[in-house]
Amino acid sequence: MRVAALYDIHGNLPALEAVLDEVRRADVDAIVVGGDVVLGPMPHETLRRLLDLDIPTAFIHGNCDLAVLAQLATTDEDQVSYWGTPSGDRPPESVRQIFRWTAQQLRPDDVSEITGWPKTLRLEISGLGTVLFCHGTPRSETEVFTRLTPEARLLPVLDGVGASVIICGHTHMQFDRIVGETRVVNAGSVGSPFGEPGAYWVLLGPDVRLQRTSYDLARAADRIRATASPEAQSFAAHSVLHPPTEAEKLEEMGTLELK
Repeated sequence: MRVAALYDIHGNLPALEAVLDEVRRADVDAIVVGGDVVLGPMPHETLRRLLDLDIPTAFIHGNCDLAVLAQLATTDEDQVSYWGTPSGDRPPESVRQIFRWTAQQLRPDDVSEITGWPKTLRLEISGLGTVLFCHGTPRSETEVFTRLTPEARLLPVLDGVGASVIICGHTHMQFDRIVGETRVVNAGSVGSPFGEPGAYWVLLGPDVRLQRTSYDLARAADRIRATASPEAQSFAAHSVLHPPTEAEKLEEMGTLELK
């Protein structure tokens, strides 16, 4: 069994289209979409592209997917029960505006689909054994850790998960490391990477292969700028053309990671 793990697409349809072309050439048996699908410039179109695939596709929740659903649960922003932040605090108005806009783009069947996703998924993959897919950590979609997080902090989080390999995302930076006896792999981000521009994902079975798909960044940026998204300009600039460096984001996330 060969599986493509696509995480943190963030409504970047051009990046997803490029990745799907490579996924088809890899002749996979299934796709796992690891959360944070719709918060971005093309939310409905991105979700629909995934739902219309003729390859078996499974989804899990990301923190941003759940935050968008929380927007739809009330008309009073003061009553929103979930923001998807590591601290649980309400984010700045600029971010809340993106949540609101994204929620408004979703159709009723989109909402029904997203609501039904689980938080984790297990698959048996040839050569790897039991693989657990989660967004942040097995216990929380909001917890942050990176390739630099000390092993001692991660061991209690991974204890007893019953998987030989864990595939996660959330921090938008690929890595492949061993924590205790568990192989922990971050798939990176299809739509909003930190580091070299491109679309990052993972091919699983019989081993783990970290992938980066190149695509027409200038054309993608033009398509994104043409949307009505309140973050269209910044997304095109900072998620497509000139992403933050890994070093910058590792330093920033050092204050948010597991303690």
